[in-house]
Amino acid sequence: MKADLSYWEIKNWFSNVNYTIVGSGIVGLHTALRLREKFPESKILILEKGFLPQGASTKNAGFACFGSISEIIDDLNNHSEEEVLQLIQKRWQGVQLLRKRLGDQTLDFKQYGGYELFLKDSETHYSECLQKIPFINDVLRPLFKADVFAKEIDRFNFGNIQENLIFNPFEGQIDTGNMMEALLKLAIANNILLLNQQTVTEYQENSNGVRVATNDFDFQTKKLFFATNGFASHIASGAVKPARAQVLITEPIPNLDIKGTFHIDKGYYYFRNFGNRILFGGARNEDFENETTTEFGQTDLIQNKLEQILKEVILPNQDFKIEHRWSGIMGMGSSKKPIVEKLSENVFCGVRLGGMGVAIGSLIGQELADLVD
Repeated sequence: MKADLSYWEIKNWFSNVNYTIVGSGIVGLHTALRLREKFPESKILILEKGFLPQGASTKNAGFACFGSISEIIDDLNNHSEEEVLQLIQKRWQGVQLLRKRLGDQTLDFKQYGGYELFLKDSETHYSECLQKIPFINDVLRPLFKADVFAKEIDRFNFGNIQENLIFNPFEGQIDTGNMMEALLKLAIANNILLLNQQTVTEYQENSNGVRVATNDFDFQTKKLFFATNGFASHIASGAVKPARAQVLITEPIPNLDIKGTFHIDKGYYYFRNFGNRILFGGARNEDFENETTTEFGQTDLIQNKLEQILKEVILPNQDFKIEHRWSGIMGMGSSKKPIVEKLSENVFCGVRLGGMGVAIGSLIGQELADLVD
């Protein structure tokens, strides 16, 4: 049953709405903030289906990164060199935009650098990545004006890995909770209305814009933007598939010497320190079929795999306890290129962030808003 709205509710929240954004994650909030810059007097409304931003924005691992060397090599097998460079450039620009908007102190941004580990049984893959370091550095030099990747001896005492790590000094890490809290506060400070627990059930274009129906009410908006990433398969004609990412974090570990962001196996496994804890996620490549889902939750198969690698590779000589586990929903597709499109005269979408939402989300939000003149 629809909500019984008062005159006041209709007047202040649902009358003369210029821009409505579906999704209050990184993309949605940056879309709203960009629209406020462009149209200072407009009424902007964000609808969020969760009690907090759902999907991956409050669930991610907080990697301010643009891709490990093995992921970049893999991307070059499926995309042109120009496409890969453009994608990395967007990720890099997105991180800088996020840092500029919120500030490094708020984000708790730390540029410890990023590393890639190679397991003992990955000899061929390891050799290929080492061999291609000069080539990948040449590809990225126009963007970074320096070498990005270099071989380093493992100084972290990881177990069951190849002798060398591949280091990237440009990667950093952030506090995801701080980021999202700050973006939500910024939206409110900019007079952007935000309603939670609202699912858009349908929308219909008409001569005045778009009629939007939610689980609680119907209203009219001039323009409608979808920033729902992993939940966008029905919007982007099947070009977006959900991908669940399972994550865990340890209790504090005394004298933890690991600092940085780390990737294993083309980015399918990723871990970092958060203070003196290890945050570790991934392993969806162990069960692609069941991890292509919009359902939150953990599975024994993947959690056991994460714990195995944590014990045998990341912390082979240390005791640890898992404090918490969770999952997030990413938006993937056959192409890594995000979809930022005008779907019709008054409806737009910015989706398929390819697991790089922290890096690219702010820029995609800006590009989405800039589709409107």
